[in-house]
Amino acid sequence: MQQVKKWLIEIKELGCMCFLGIFIMTFIVSHNSVPTSSMMPTLNIKDHLMVSMLPYYYRSPKRGEIVVFDGPDGEKWIKRVIGLPGEVIDIIEGNIYIDGKALDESVYLNEAGISSLNPVLTTVVTYPYTIPENHYFLLGDNRLESKDCRYFGPVPEEDISGMAVYKIYPFSQAGKINA
Repeated sequence: MQQVKKWLIEIKELGCMCFLGIFIMTFIVSHNSVPTSSMMPTLNIKDHLMVSMLPYYYRSPKRGEIVVFDGPDGEKWIKRVIGLPGEVIDIIEGNIYIDGKALDESVYLNEAGISSLNPVLTTVVTYPYTIPENHYFLLGDNRLESKDCRYFGPVPEEDISGMAVYKIYPFSQAGKINA
Protein backbone atom coordinates (compact mmCIF):
# COMPACT_ATOMS: atom_id res chain seq x y z
CA MET A 1 0.00 0.00 0.00
CA GLN A 2 2.81 2.38 0.91
CA GLN A 3 4.51 1.66 -2.45
CA VAL A 4 1.30 2.45 -4.41
CA LYS A 5 0.92 5.75 -2.54
CA LYS A 6 4.57 6.64 -3.34
CA TRP A 7 4.01 5.89 -7.06
CA LEU A 8 0.83 7.98 -7.14
CA ILE A 9 2.69 10.94 -5.61
CA GLU A 10 5.49 10.56 -8.19
CA ILE A 11 2.97 10.34 -11.06
CA LYS A 12 1.16 13.45 -9.75
CA GLU A 13 4.47 15.36 -9.53
CA LEU A 14 5.48 14.24 -13.02
CA GLY A 15 2.07 15.26 -14.37
CA CYS A 16 2.39 18.71 -12.76
CA MET A 17 5.89 19.16 -14.23
CA CYS A 18 4.66 18.12 -17.70
CA PHE A 19 1.70 20.49 -17.47
CA LEU A 20 3.96 23.34 -16.35
CA GLY A 21 6.46 22.60 -19.15
CA ILE A 22 3.73 22.53 -21.79
CA PHE A 23 2.23 25.76 -20.40
CA ILE A 24 5.60 27.54 -20.50
CA MET A 25 6.43 26.31 -24.02
CA THR A 26 2.97 27.28 -25.29
CA PHE A 27 2.51 30.72 -23.73
CA ILE A 28 5.86 32.05 -22.48
CA VAL A 29 8.95 30.85 -24.38
CA SER A 30 9.71 28.60 -27.31
CA HIS A 31 12.74 27.19 -29.02
CA ASN A 32 13.33 27.86 -32.71
CA SER A 33 16.19 27.05 -35.01
CA VAL A 34 17.25 29.15 -37.99
CA PRO A 35 16.55 27.18 -41.19
CA THR A 36 18.11 29.45 -43.84
CA SER A 37 20.80 32.07 -44.41
CA SER A 38 18.24 34.90 -44.63
CA MET A 39 19.29 36.48 -41.32
CA MET A 40 23.06 36.27 -41.74
CA PRO A 41 25.33 37.64 -40.33
CA THR A 42 23.09 38.28 -37.29
CA LEU A 43 21.87 34.67 -37.18
CA ASN A 44 23.43 31.70 -38.95
CA ILE A 45 21.90 28.52 -40.35
CA LYS A 46 21.19 26.04 -37.51
CA ASP A 47 21.50 28.63 -34.74
CA HIS A 48 19.07 27.83 -31.94
CA LEU A 49 17.09 30.62 -30.34
CA MET A 50 15.00 31.16 -27.26
CA VAL A 51 11.93 33.13 -28.29
CA SER A 52 9.82 35.07 -25.80
CA MET A 53 6.10 35.38 -26.39
CA LEU A 54 5.57 37.65 -23.37
CA PRO A 55 6.29 41.08 -24.95
CA TYR A 56 3.54 40.75 -27.55
CA TYR A 57 0.86 40.04 -24.95
CA TYR A 58 1.12 43.65 -23.77
CA ARG A 59 2.68 45.57 -26.67
CA SER A 60 3.14 45.49 -30.44
CA PRO A 61 6.42 44.64 -32.20
CA LYS A 62 8.93 47.47 -32.57
CA ARG A 63 11.14 48.36 -35.50
CA GLY A 64 14.42 46.46 -35.41
CA GLU A 65 13.20 43.52 -33.34
CA ILE A 66 13.80 40.01 -34.65
CA VAL A 67 10.52 38.13 -34.62
CA VAL A 68 9.22 34.63 -35.25
CA PHE A 69 6.05 34.38 -37.30
CA ASP A 70 3.96 31.98 -39.35
CA GLY A 71 5.44 32.16 -42.84
CA PRO A 72 3.47 31.80 -46.06
CA ASP A 73 4.31 28.08 -46.12
CA GLY A 74 2.93 27.51 -42.60
CA GLU A 75 6.40 27.07 -41.08
CA LYS A 76 7.94 29.35 -38.44
CA TRP A 77 10.07 32.07 -40.09
CA ILE A 78 12.51 34.51 -38.50
CA LYS A 79 12.89 38.09 -39.81
CA ARG A 80 13.48 41.66 -38.61
CA VAL A 81 10.68 44.23 -38.18
CA ILE A 82 11.31 47.07 -40.68
CA GLY A 83 7.93 48.71 -41.31
CA LEU A 84 5.09 49.39 -38.87
CA PRO A 85 1.32 49.64 -39.49
CA GLY A 86 0.31 52.71 -41.50
CA GLU A 87 3.82 53.57 -42.68
CA VAL A 88 4.73 54.00 -46.34
CA ILE A 89 7.72 51.88 -47.29
CA ASP A 90 9.77 52.38 -50.44
CA ILE A 91 12.91 50.84 -51.88
CA ILE A 92 15.07 53.27 -53.88
CA GLU A 93 18.46 52.21 -55.24
CA GLY A 94 18.51 49.32 -52.78
CA ASN A 95 17.82 51.47 -49.72
CA ILE A 96 14.73 51.35 -47.51
CA TYR A 97 12.70 54.52 -46.99
CA ILE A 98 9.98 54.88 -44.36
CA ASP A 99 7.54 57.74 -44.93
CA GLY A 100 10.07 59.34 -47.29
CA LYS A 101 13.06 59.15 -44.90
CA ALA A 102 16.00 56.79 -45.37
CA LEU A 103 16.08 54.05 -42.73
CA ASP A 104 19.45 53.75 -40.98
CA GLU A 105 20.16 50.02 -40.85
CA SER A 106 23.88 50.27 -40.13
CA VAL A 107 23.45 48.57 -36.74
CA TYR A 108 22.52 45.23 -38.32
CA LEU A 109 23.51 45.48 -42.01
CA ASN A 110 27.12 45.40 -43.13
CA GLU A 111 26.44 47.49 -46.21
CA ALA A 112 23.81 49.88 -47.55
CA GLY A 113 21.93 49.62 -50.82
CA ILE A 114 21.35 45.85 -50.74
CA SER A 115 17.57 45.80 -50.39
CA SER A 116 16.78 45.75 -54.11
CA LEU A 117 14.31 43.17 -55.35
CA ASN A 118 15.62 39.91 -56.78
CA PRO A 119 14.35 39.82 -60.40
CA VAL A 120 14.11 36.02 -60.23
CA LEU A 121 11.44 36.13 -57.51
CA THR A 122 7.90 37.35 -58.08
CA THR A 123 6.40 40.00 -55.84
CA VAL A 124 2.90 41.03 -54.79
CA VAL A 125 4.09 44.41 -53.49
CA THR A 126 4.29 47.62 -55.55
CA TYR A 127 6.39 50.46 -54.15
CA PRO A 128 5.82 52.86 -52.53
CA TYR A 129 3.65 50.62 -50.38
CA THR A 130 1.43 51.57 -47.43
CA ILE A 131 1.51 48.92 -44.73
CA PRO A 132 -2.06 48.04 -43.66
CA GLU A 133 -3.19 48.44 -40.05
CA ASN A 134 -2.22 45.52 -37.80
CA HIS A 135 0.44 44.39 -40.30
CA TYR A 136 4.24 44.53 -40.25
CA PHE A 137 6.87 44.64 -42.97
CA LEU A 138 9.59 42.10 -42.12
CA LEU A 139 12.93 41.63 -43.91
CA GLY A 140 15.88 39.28 -43.51
CA ASP A 141 19.27 40.83 -42.76
CA ASN A 142 20.79 38.94 -45.70
CA ARG A 143 18.68 40.84 -48.22
CA LEU A 144 20.26 39.22 -51.28
CA GLU A 145 19.20 35.74 -50.07
CA SER A 146 16.03 36.48 -48.13
CA LYS A 147 12.51 35.74 -49.27
CA ASP A 148 10.55 38.19 -47.15
CA CYS A 149 7.77 40.80 -47.19
CA ARG A 150 9.25 42.37 -50.32
CA TYR A 151 7.83 39.34 -52.14
CA PHE A 152 4.82 38.03 -50.16
CA GLY A 153 3.54 41.23 -48.55
CA PRO A 154 3.12 42.33 -44.93
CA VAL A 155 2.57 39.95 -42.03
CA PRO A 156 -0.55 40.27 -39.83
CA GLU A 157 0.22 40.98 -36.17
CA GLU A 158 -1.63 37.83 -35.08
CA ASP A 159 0.86 35.72 -37.09
CA ILE A 160 3.81 37.07 -35.08
CA SER A 161 4.33 34.65 -32.20
CA GLY A 162 7.36 35.99 -30.39
CA MET A 163 10.61 37.93 -30.24
CA ALA A 164 14.02 36.25 -30.51
CA VAL A 165 15.86 37.12 -27.29
CA TYR A 166 18.74 34.66 -26.80
CA LYS A 167 20.95 32.56 -29.02
CA ILE A 168 21.37 29.27 -27.12
CA TYR A 169 23.38 27.30 -29.68
CA PRO A 170 26.15 27.11 -30.77
CA PHE A 171 27.33 27.45 -27.19
CA SER A 172 30.37 29.50 -28.23
CA GLN A 173 27.98 32.22 -29.51
CA ALA A 174 25.32 31.94 -26.81
CA GLY A 175 23.97 35.21 -25.50
CA LYS A 176 21.40 37.97 -25.81
CA ILE A 177 20.36 38.92 -29.33
CA ASN A 178 20.82 42.65 -29.79
CA ALA A 179 18.22 44.12 -32.12
